[in-house]
Amino acid sequence: MDSAVLGARNLTGCEHRLALDFAAVDRGAPLVESTEAARRIEAAQAHREAVVATLLDLQAARPDAVAVVDDHANLRDRVAATLAACATDAEWILHAAFPPDEEKGRRGHAEVLVRDGDGYIPIIIVNHRTTVPVKGERDPEAPPPALRTSPLGQWRPQPDATRIMRANRRDTLRLAQLAAMLGDLDYAVSADRREWVGGVIGVDADCIAVVPLGEVMDEYDDLLARRRAIAQGLVPTRPRRVNECRSCALWPHCEAQLIAADDVSLVIGGAGGTALQDAGITTVAQLAAYRGEAPEEWPNNVSFRDAVVNANCRRLGVPLVRRLDRPQVQRADVEVDVDMESYGERGAYMWGTLLTDNVDPEPVVYRAFVTWDPLPTQDEGRSFGEFWTWLMRRRAQAHAQGKTFAAYCYSQQAENRWLRGSADRFAGQPGVPSRADVDAFIDSDEWVDIYEAVNANFICPDGKGLKRIAPVAGFGWRDDEAGGEASMEWYALAVGLDDGPTDLTQRERLLQYNEDDVQATKVLREWLSSTEILALPTADEILQGQRHSGP
Repeated sequence: MDSAVLGARNLTGCEHRLALDFAAVDRGAPLVESTEAARRIEAAQAHREAVVATLLDLQAARPDAVAVVDDHANLRDRVAATLAACATDAEWILHAAFPPDEEKGRRGHAEVLVRDGDGYIPIIIVNHRTTVPVKGERDPEAPPPALRTSPLGQWRPQPDATRIMRANRRDTLRLAQLAAMLGDLDYAVSADRREWVGGVIGVDADCIAVVPLGEVMDEYDDLLARRRAIAQGLVPTRPRRVNECRSCALWPHCEAQLIAADDVSLVIGGAGGTALQDAGITTVAQLAAYRGEAPEEWPNNVSFRDAVVNANCRRLGVPLVRRLDRPQVQRADVEVDVDMESYGERGAYMWGTLLTDNVDPEPVVYRAFVTWDPLPTQDEGRSFGEFWTWLMRRRAQAHAQGKTFAAYCYSQQAENRWLRGSADRFAGQPGVPSRADVDAFIDSDEWVDIYEAVNANFICPDGKGLKRIAPVAGFGWRDDEAGGEASMEWYALAVGLDDGPTDLTQRERLLQYNEDDVQATKVLREWLSSTEILALPTADEILQGQRHSGP
């Protein structure tokens, strides 16, 4: 490709995917997106449209201050309308589009431009959280807060001690590109790039967070030059397994090449993979046979021994390896398995539970606390309050009867986020606990993460996800399509999200999926406590070549 014009999404992510995408464009082939990526794009677009509508409502009394570009028009007309609005010093420009710059290799659009002095500030709308609330009271002797925010619908940035910025490199680089394009058009707020800023409106749409760009611009220039060279085919790339491969539609194509090459990134990626490559360890076989010290640049937070064991397991087909001779997991007289279902950043619509009394056995009953009002909704607070009330009642009953109690989840990060977030957002609703009560429960010994138990007890060559580990314990999901990505599609149909079609049968499907998830957690923790687990090889046995298969 002789020239390449990059949008903001081309500035981050897998370099090999960038090369493949531009090679496909050069051939005239369509770009391919996975179902999960397409869903995220659709959800983000719906959020942008909702926020733009809110901004219009906030400016309803001042219609002359707003210029709205028709975002359904062709690019040439959108660019012309944007430049015309800039020339008339419009205070707010919505759906702004910039002319593609083939010489510098960039293109871009901003959901909002707001007038500031003699130029414009680019503002983007994103479908993730950009700030988080500050806990507790602020120390009066603390330095001024680093974050500045502006009220939605205004541009009056002020220091904000109530929030902390959640840095997002992709957002910052997109704003840097938009600011650079404004500079090329002579609409930057200052000739000094060190003074440039942008704004971002997140999923909560409760403020405009100010993003300083001055210190990023040099990095942006270098990154644009490298990524453009990759897109032009001037810098060679090759497949390497990274996190985004999990949701990339091109992964099957790359995976086949990696398997054929026995590429070491199949078992270790990131900084560890780079360190291995630099040390000349490029294949799984080489890593499996290695018995020396870790390479010089090996990251401190990654176990090199685990990487070697993983390489051996991949070659031997071993699904799970014991770290300890006898794995351990916390058990209790009364046990509750918990699994939460959420939809992106919109909220948590379901809390599923499974109660087991090991002292006075009774039928194990699945119970879900759910709202079918489309998220976001205040009814989410009602279902969360009922879940919390039920859980705390069961806990109190166990204590009153002299029984030990434990609630279990798998990978508590998601559950903890929505436990805390629900307490904050729905404070005052019936049954909704205080943030302090939620934090006390999370910090207690009675909230047990089985994911952490798996990580402490096992080396997991194929990953630590529940759907990877539970089948080793003998559990299978009733729905062959069960998974996080599929559940998003089911939920959208179950509630008719964003005025889309409604299929009530998907509600039963989601309930069954959630029930299977809590059943899987129960099966897994009980398996961890059984003697069956001893059939798995230990890490030492794998390294010494004494055991060559799983149970």
